[in-house]
Amino acid sequence: MLNMKKSDLISWGLLIACVLLLLEAVLIGEGILFALLFGAALMFFGRKRLPRRSGKVMFWVGVFITVMNILSMYTFKLLLVAVVIYVIYEFYQSKQNPVIIKPHVDDQHTFSPHEDIYRKEPLLKNILIGTQQTPEHVYEWSDINIQCGPGDSIIDLSQTILPKGEAVIMIRGFIGNITIQIPYEVETAVSHSVLLGNTQIFDQPEPKVFNQTLFFRTKGYGEAEKKVKIVTSLIAGSLEVKRV
Repeated sequence: MLNMKKSDLISWGLLIACVLLLLEAVLIGEGILFALLFGAALMFFGRKRLPRRSGKVMFWVGVFITVMNILSMYTFKLLLVAVVIYVIYEFYQSKQNPVIIKPHVDDQHTFSPHEDIYRKEPLLKNILIGTQQTPEHVYEWSDINIQCGPGDSIIDLSQTILPKGEAVIMIRGFIGNITIQIPYEVETAVSHSVLLGNTQIFDQPEPKVFNQTLFFRTKGYGEAEKKVKIVTSLIAGSLEVKRV
């Protein structure tokens, strides 16, 4: 019920934002309205002429004119401030009450009528804002592939049994911290891309990282029966991979 209320709030917010932008363009700025219509026309006719060079030029000139005029509107600036305040508030709430996703293990899967495949619920899910972590109790392992906005991700592999072969953890984040706890006997490879932040991969600290891609790999990774491949990316934040 809470998720439905949030989605309704976002939908109403987007609708009100569009109405306010339209009202400002019509009632206050005739020049802005003309520029927006002109930009939309350039994008429309430029798209029709794609992939010719003239079509590309018309389309991107139309995008530039439209974006610059929207950015100059007072309503857009007020909405931007409101969005920033909302993001900060949600981030604060997520810190106070982190979301713990507890996967349900069910042997009764829904099979496709054409192929012997079934859909399985992921261990962690994409989230727009917030902090999430693996359960504190024993759970069934499933490869992780998520995208997340501002917030932290905490993954503890000591509470699960990894299958033979290579387990994969892939996290693409915006701003926040990623913490991954690895059992001592599990070999690990880490590929991390970050614009601004720091890392601590076992006993290898990188306190100041700017626009880099880092790669680490334990000695026995290639021959290991059980191993974990970690691929992460952040705009800003820290990555910590440690033994437990």
